[in-house]
Amino acid sequence: MANFQKLMKQAQQMQEKMMRAQEGLASQTVEATSGGGMVTAVVNGKFELVSLKIEKEVVDPKDIEMLQDLIVAAVSEGIRKAQEMSAEEMSKITGGLNLNIPGLT
Repeated sequence: MANFQKLMKQAQQMQEKMMRAQEGLASQTVEATSGGGMVTAVVNGKFELVSLKIEKEVVDPKDIEMLQDLIVAAVSEGIRKAQEMSAEEMSKITGGLNLNIPGLT
């Protein structure tokens, strides 16, 4: 029974560390670009789009589809980078265990 209590205490400590890491990730950001830097997306560790910058040279009313594609590409890459950053931070806490808990990684 003592081993079970020890295991539960360790699990609780890990959970607390993961919650603190998630809070820290909210303030960390990654940047991704598309179109050779014409569109820049900044995404935080909670996978939220924080900012989007579009260079005026890429805005062509006759080719809205290209601008839309560039925006989607930059945001998607930003989210991918934020997921990588989050997984890396969580693996530091879990020691590389793949806990696969929704919302944590």
